[in-house]
Amino acid sequence: MHIEAGVVNGVKMLLSYGTGVAVIGTGLKLSWDNIKENGSVSFVIKTVLSTVIVFSCFEILPHYPVGVSEVHLILGTTIFLMFGIAPAMFGLALGLLVQGVFFAPFDLPQYGINVTTLLASMLLLNVVAKRIIPKDAPYKDITSSQLLKLSLIWEGSIVSWVAFW
Repeated sequence: MHIEAGVVNGVKMLLSYGTGVAVIGTGLKLSWDNIKENGSVSFVIKTVLSTVIVFSCFEILPHYPVGVSEVHLILGTTIFLMFGIAPAMFGLALGLLVQGVFFAPFDLPQYGINVTTLLASMLLLNVVAKRIIPKDAPYKDITSSQLLKLSLIWEGSIVSWVAFW
């Protein structure tokens, strides 16, 4: 989901720029940790793949207007599980930015809103995943129950942010 142009004004718009900077700053810290642990090549490859997937989901898969927002299937939980928190966060932020710059420039003023909605939800997903999935568990060993919990957290958080905005 993302918020359409003109829905949020005033103080909340200003707040969105602050929260956008905060979640991107948190993403930069997580990226630095990821690069120290796995190397910059791994981080860049995973981020590029995440960005391509997110952008493809935004532009190729169907998306429908729902109230003040638009629903996109962006596979956030899958991207998170496949690539990790930092590449997933930057894939979301960059995919959203590429979409705005090249296909929907009218959405750029809402970038802070939309990036906060996605990245804050991804941060919550990371916290929950650490609690329900054993450290270093292979992707293939994640149970349907665990995946359902993560997906509900991801979607629930996004819906909550949209309701807030």
